[in-house]
Amino acid sequence: MAFLHAPAIVDCVNMNMNFHLMPLRCNSKRTFCVSAVNLNNDSINNNDPLLLSATTSAFLRSQETLRPGKHYIIVLFSLCDTFYQAFGVHYFSNTHSNSFFTSADPLFVDQYASCLVPQNFHKEKVQDLNPYCLATKFIDDNLLHTVNLIDGVKQVVLLTDGMDTRPYRLRWPASTIIFDISPERIFQIAAEKLEGAGAKVPKGSLFYHIPLESSDIKQNLQLRGYNGSRPSIWAMQGFPMMTLANFEEVLSMLSSLAMEGSFFLGELPTFLSDAETEIKSNRKQWLDKLFMSNGFRVEMINHKGVSESSKEEFASAHYSNKLFVAEQLRLSDDQMEAWRRQFQRVEDEGDEEGFEEL
Repeated sequence: MAFLHAPAIVDCVNMNMNFHLMPLRCNSKRTFCVSAVNLNNDSINNNDPLLLSATTSAFLRSQETLRPGKHYIIVLFSLCDTFYQAFGVHYFSNTHSNSFFTSADPLFVDQYASCLVPQNFHKEKVQDLNPYCLATKFIDDNLLHTVNLIDGVKQVVLLTDGMDTRPYRLRWPASTIIFDISPERIFQIAAEKLEGAGAKVPKGSLFYHIPLESSDIKQNLQLRGYNGSRPSIWAMQGFPMMTLANFEEVLSMLSSLAMEGSFFLGELPTFLSDAETEIKSNRKQWLDKLFMSNGFRVEMINHKGVSESSKEEFASAHYSNKLFVAEQLRLSDDQMEAWRRQFQRVEDEGDEEGFEEL
């Protein structure tokens, strides 16, 4: 019997909530396991770690949006030249700082987060700059920066907890197709509330939800227009995973779907690497090998490399997720199929020419 690991964010707000892990079921070999709990849309079931975790994330985003003005020292780091040239993606390196600024504004504005938090949700005001919010800002910025570098149709795939508001709140450029892979039941709870709040995808963009419970996620993506012969960017935050094997399935799926040169970024739960590496010094080497075995070159990013503030304001305790950015080095299945057809056509034309010479 397997048990769920929900994203480790609840302890950050000291809510003293306990996760009661529920039995899970799988519908097929290629289906990610999800909890089989029936929910009441108007309340939070403390026995459901998926809904509780997603709601807590929405709560943190709503608190950051409403955060009163405080001057944080934000450190912008220059791009690591080698990594930037290889990845072509905007991110903060933790080695070379080049500019500083103070900001009294929230890191981001999520105008829809509050509608996802029920009135009876145990709320505690968050005064500190939360690592989850830093990670959200990091992912937001790199998604928009990278997608704006793509010519023509832009493909964005979000691996989420079902309450992600990026499709509605970010300013996506025209011709962007957004896919959200998340638990169906939580997505439907959020969709109803977001519709009531007037949330809409920007004009010129398309949005499709792919249920995490789908028997064939890859096929569902392709049926809705995903093309592995076009660039894409994938982002993961809050995505429920039970085990290391589940994450390996995610990497395998991305490896087959993402065009060479596409990007995968987000938050990686530390329990995935801790399960295999007891010594922290071995973790980076192990993660490099894990990603590379699926065709990805990865760079791990420290939260402190994204933003530095006073110890009192930076609430890093109990938050162990790691930021990462990875580049796809392999050809996707669609690219391989196109290459195979081209090669076959050249061979056929060669055979015909040889026959004519005879």
